[in-house]
Amino acid sequence: MTSTTQPDAVQEWQEWREGRLAAVTGPHGPLALAGTHWLADHPDGRIAGLPGRWTVPADAAAVLLEAGPEDGLTVDGAPAAGAYRLDQDAGPAAARVGHGARRLVVLRREGLWAVRDFDPDAPARRAFAGIDAYPYEERWVRPGLFRPYGERRTVQVANADGQERGFVLGGELAFTLDGDEHTLQVAVEPDGSLWAVLADATSGTDSYRFRFLRPPAPAADGTVPVDLNRTQLPPCAFADHFICPFPPPGNTLPFALRAGERNALVR
Repeated sequence: MTSTTQPDAVQEWQEWREGRLAAVTGPHGPLALAGTHWLADHPDGRIAGLPGRWTVPADAAAVLLEAGPEDGLTVDGAPAAGAYRLDQDAGPAAARVGHGARRLVVLRREGLWAVRDFDPDAPARRAFAGIDAYPYEERWVRPGLFRPYGERRTVQVANADGQERGFVLGGELAFTLDGDEHTLQVAVEPDGSLWAVLADATSGTDSYRFRFLRPPAPAADGTVPVDLNRTQLPPCAFADHFICPFPPPGNTLPFALRAGERNALVR
């Protein structure tokens, strides 16, 4: 018997694909990231291509921006003139500092401060030609079970920039495929949703070298749908200036996951 839910599921997946494309190609989406500048590499506070002077005060609790009218910067929508203490931004949409159409996002990782330059005219955005994805298949939608750890664990994993950083894991996500159980170590986001960084037998050949999966928050009993059709490319697949974590130990699936996003296409 043909499933009556299949057309709806395919339509929802298509809508998810369209939403992903819109987010990636937006004027301040991942493709617009033109640079990540670690302030420790610029002790004088001067960053090539970025107006103003960006320093970290002695308390290291914020970033200090000093700018004048000649710099052409805005802070909170008004022309910058003076000194400003800046906390970490939630993302480009919430960035306090702008320079024309650019958004200068303050970032903190493991105690180190950086400024990210999101430029709608970034080369990667101009060269982008789409996201290649595998066709939707119902077999990749699996019932899952989240098994939280007694306390969160931090593991050191390599990142796309060649550095190792701590990755905080909250539990494991289990699902079955063709009669075999598979597990992924996952982080738990502030809203309760899950985040897995994974590889599989296609990674680096038929698909990007690793990918993300973001299931919703589990129910009270730990059950959670696992839709592998929504496996997605990490931000570093779109721009070289992201510091995406690689999969933690044990997160390489022993089968070819021909589902979800495969690669970013360029002209």
